[in-house]
Amino acid sequence: MKNLEDYRLECGWSKNEMARESKLDFNTLHRAMTGGLVSIGTASKVAIAISQKLGRSIPWQKIGGLNVKV
Repeated sequence: MKNLEDYRLECGWSKNEMARESKLDFNTLHRAMTGGLVSIGTASKVAIAISQKLGRSIPWQKIGGLNVKV
C-alpha cells in the first residue's frame, strides 16, 4: 500500500504543492505524512487531490500510514 510520500512523488509535487492542492495547511499535511492523528476531513482532502491529479479514485482508506481519528 502506498503512503502519502509515495503519492506525492507520483504526482510530482513538493510538500508545499501537495498541501496547497489538498487545501491544507502545511503543518497539517506534515502531521498526516509523519503518522500524526488527523481527521477524516483531512484524509479525504488529500485523497481527493491525489485522485484528481492521477485521474483515478484513491480512497483515503487505501493510503498507507494515515492515522485517522474516526
